[in-house]
Amino acid sequence: MEIPFEQEYREKFFKLSNEVFESNFWSDGPMLRRFEEAFELYTGLPSRGINSGGAGLLSILDYLDVRGKDVLVPANTFWATPRAVKLAGGNVIYGDCNLEDLCLSLEDLKKKVTPNTKAVIVVHIGGYLAFQIEEIAEFCKDRRIALIEDCAHAHGASWGGKTAGHYGFAGAYSFYATKTMPIGEGGMVVSRDRTFMKWLENYRNYGKEVVDGKVVYPLKTGFNYRMSEFSAALGIVQLERLPMVLEWKQRLAAKYNKIFENRVKLPNRMVSGYYKYIVFDYPELKNQTGQVFGENDLGPLIENVKADVPNSLWVTKNHQCPPIFFGWKHAACDIETLKEKLF
Repeated sequence: MEIPFEQEYREKFFKLSNEVFESNFWSDGPMLRRFEEAFELYTGLPSRGINSGGAGLLSILDYLDVRGKDVLVPANTFWATPRAVKLAGGNVIYGDCNLEDLCLSLEDLKKKVTPNTKAVIVVHIGGYLAFQIEEIAEFCKDRRIALIEDCAHAHGASWGGKTAGHYGFAGAYSFYATKTMPIGEGGMVVSRDRTFMKWLENYRNYGKEVVDGKVVYPLKTGFNYRMSEFSAALGIVQLERLPMVLEWKQRLAAKYNKIFENRVKLPNRMVSGYYKYIVFDYPELKNQTGQVFGENDLGPLIENVKADVPNSLWVTKNHQCPPIFFGWKHAACDIETLKEKLF
């Protein structure tokens, strides 16, 4: 499958790459600052680049110091989410999802929170925001539990104008090759906490800082989680392309809405970036992409641990995703032709 990348945007990337060569900065330099500023304008949140979404989650967990504490994680998320908790020294507690949005269930969260719970991670699945994110945020605030948002699917998502990352302490976006806004590898951490943002600048660079021309180590933690200048350059271009990609996906989703009645239905004022289009209980589609999360992706099954997550198990067996990746060759077809391609 060829991934479309228009000549206009290739030329913009080549121009920015030349600027990188001329700057003599190849990592963690002025191009990254430009990307961070552009992403902050897009999300409305202070933003710092990092080399993956997973490293972004790890940085948040390390800052919050979850070692020896419980962190509640949805069972139906990519392994990077619970893995980051483990690397930070936390105990993974698996929560179940809602059937309406496949995101963390507030009801199940209330059952599984204990005095040892330090943080909760909500994963915004499929390209939209978790339908209960406001209630979960209020619940966590009342109990002084840190809320972390996994925004790996959430490029282009908003609810009432608020983007992912606005509801918790911090959020982590991914720019992996399959995402709606891909740069190959990379991530962005967003947070209103300026102290954390400054800490992250050192953390992603082995904990070091250059002060008056001298290298010092204000942090006793951190590692190499830097983003290269070339990745940042591609990020700037992809962010500029994003509205066009989202409009394309939304046009296809509007057609799918007339074909699939049994699907994830977005609440009022919710805008999805359509990382996936999710339908339930249909015969096997002739054209489809991978599931949002399949049975082999569930954390409890990967770890071989017991977890009471019946909704998550049901979803793995009963959902499919018709193609909505940018550039799908049949996207321009009329609705009747699309039905022939799908069924």
